[in-house]
Amino acid sequence: MLNNWPRWIVFLAAAIANRWPWLRRIVNRAAVNSAVNSARRRPHIYSTYHDYVSWTSLTDQTWSARHLPPGPVRENPTPEAILPLFQRTQGQVLSDKSTCLFPAFAQYLTDGFIRTRMPRSDEPVALRRRNTSNHNIDLCPLYGRTPEQTLALRARDETQGRRGRLKSQIVEGEEYAQFLFDAAGVMKPEFAALDEPLGLNNVVDPVQRGRLFAVGGDRVNTVPQVATINTLFLREHNRVAAAIERGHPTWDDERVFQTARNVVVVCFIKIVVEDYINHISPTPFKLYAEPSIAWLAPWNKPNWITAEFSLLYRWHALIPDDMVWSGTPVPVRQTFMNNGYLLDAGLARAITDLSAQKAGKVGPFNTAEALKHVELASIQQDRDARLQPYAAYREYVKLKPPKKWRHVSRDKRVQKFLSEVYADPGDIDFFVGLFSEDLEINSPLPPLILKMVALDAFSQALTNPLLSEHAFCPETFSDEGWEVIQSTSTLRDVLARNATLPEDAYVGMTQKTWRHRWW
Repeated sequence: MLNNWPRWIVFLAAAIANRWPWLRRIVNRAAVNSAVNSARRRPHIYSTYHDYVSWTSLTDQTWSARHLPPGPVRENPTPEAILPLFQRTQGQVLSDKSTCLFPAFAQYLTDGFIRTRMPRSDEPVALRRRNTSNHNIDLCPLYGRTPEQTLALRARDETQGRRGRLKSQIVEGEEYAQFLFDAAGVMKPEFAALDEPLGLNNVVDPVQRGRLFAVGGDRVNTVPQVATINTLFLREHNRVAAAIERGHPTWDDERVFQTARNVVVVCFIKIVVEDYINHISPTPFKLYAEPSIAWLAPWNKPNWITAEFSLLYRWHALIPDDMVWSGTPVPVRQTFMNNGYLLDAGLARAITDLSAQKAGKVGPFNTAEALKHVELASIQQDRDARLQPYAAYREYVKLKPPKKWRHVSRDKRVQKFLSEVYADPGDIDFFVGLFSEDLEINSPLPPLILKMVALDAFSQALTNPLLSEHAFCPETFSDEGWEVIQSTSTLRDVLARNATLPEDAYVGMTQKTWRHRWW
């Protein structure tokens, strides 16, 4: 995304382009196309089903796609030997750019389409190559993955003033999703179609269990900051549905719901590009979600989540040891599956607290002890999927492959560790290399992750069916919904419409005091 240009040229171009809309559109189109064209375009010809191209590998999306064909089976170094690269030996290093709103939104976003099939202990490990994704940004954590789940989450009420809504409840004057369990701790029959919350077996406290929400995603309840993002979009859906119903009093519940859903999904996509991607981007030029960029683009092809994409989003180091809730630091382990922190704080306070706290820094030697098992599983997943080495993926996205250890990182500790466990820089595993690199200047991410996130994010977001040439028009969204879409760019825009927010309250993924660096 223009980050190969001299920095002074980028800053000058950004200053000019941000001033004139006609030039902004040209630069925006160039930036998006540059990001997407950095690698081979879809459709992906490889998948984790076969080691070669086959009809099944081209069409069966219950298996993950691949950017590159599989590499050889590798047994050394062992995942256990590599694990110390991720483990923290001293205090946590915090990000100089990101707030905790960034990892909260990133997890909510990716939980919607990165859904690796995790095999039980009695199942073959090859099942880890499969997924249960819809392969689109469709807000399934809110709406569910299947039509049956969507129906279970809808109020389905034809009463005037209630049409098109998602089920919700009022707790202490605020709107939330309904609880999944009844007072006796039994799952409510109306939610039988929903996926069981991930980690439910670890919840033994009946009060904590009783606060789990009935939602579309099995990971929404994992931590309260993710449930916070889901709550925000639940409220926005019901608010938009109310506005559409007022404007179209003859529409039935089905049409109001479907139209509101269209609106909220597109608003979410705009936030992905204009809030989330702009936070990740190292350039000072603001990127925009302009659907027309994709309409005639040769890369406009159906989405298919890749095995590589599911690994490069393992940003465990972003999570601080303590999360601030209602002004009080709480050990992160204590917040797992515990929505009480959100219910006690309320939506506005939860999001402003996330925006005021620094996230951790992505990179080596910075993962908390409590999450080391997740890093170990990720290294093993790389091996199980038989991904090619890190160097091959650098070359794939037009970055120089490493010839020496210092080409991976300037950090002497990283160089020393890698040289002790690998014979050559070309042998470094994909997952290991991703998180060994130094951060890109002005970005919270290292270069290869940044390049691949931009590649997949734009090509997935802008190719959404709702943004297609003939669907992206007021008729699809209603006049009321079209106005909402035009006025949405950031999470703050949505929060201000759904909670009492002081005018000077800061909401953002980027730290309030952060500024672009020239060097």
